[in-house]
Amino acid sequence: MTTTTAPRPALRPWGSLAWLHTRYQFLETVRVPLAVIGNLLFPALALVFFVVPQSAITSDPIASTAAVAQLGTFAIMSACMFTHGAGVAEDRAHPFDTFVRTLPARPGPRLAGRVVNGLMWAYLALVPPVIIGATLTAASLTWSQALGAFAMVAGVAVPFTLLGMAIGFAMSTKAALAVVQCVLFPLAFAGGLFMPPEAFPGWLDTISQALPSRAARDLVVQVSTGVEANALALPVLLVWTAVFAALAVWAVRRDEGRRFR
Repeated sequence: MTTTTAPRPALRPWGSLAWLHTRYQFLETVRVPLAVIGNLLFPALALVFFVVPQSAITSDPIASTAAVAQLGTFAIMSACMFTHGAGVAEDRAHPFDTFVRTLPARPGPRLAGRVVNGLMWAYLALVPPVIIGATLTAASLTWSQALGAFAMVAGVAVPFTLLGMAIGFAMSTKAALAVVQCVLFPLAFAGGLFMPPEAFPGWLDTISQALPSRAARDLVVQVSTGVEANALALPVLLVWTAVFAALAVWAVRRDEGRRFR
């Protein structure tokens, strides 16, 4: 007598799994309208209240474009850190996340889905500031500048995605939300995202140049306006990216060991 065994179901390709996780996480965010509004509204409001009323800025194409670029950088930082900081911590608190992690699939597609989802929200967060800058100020971009700025979004998103993941995998939901806010806004202020670095006192400008937010801001402004960035901006951003990557890897491994040991 021979016995037959049911064929094992074929595993989905890596890319298909990553897209499945991306779609699931995007829909989870959309189902919370307040989270969507928060991602899209604050940078636009900052532009309306702090930039548009200043005719000296709005009438100058370079100053207007730089102001939109600064707040656009903040929008990217905010979307990435809240998506991967508070969002990851909240997901870890749900029993469904534990179930997903027991499935016969490597964690790569799930993490890739988180990164792509955060990048999608980073691009969406830029829509209101760009529309306001184009209609209410003299900001303008050539096609080459627009393509460069579009590509820079991913470059700016990488380090702050890694920082958000480090926070999200290391902390509880309440702690992660508080830490994201306590890290994001000081980095934004000190990085020249709300006030141009030219207005900083000397000591603050020196500290600012060592921050990832200032490095990201300078590179985005350079691509958008042609104004030369600090020569150390790219090395500073790369160093911080490596530091945040190490923190993210440590947090993920710590979480795996703590929950499945």
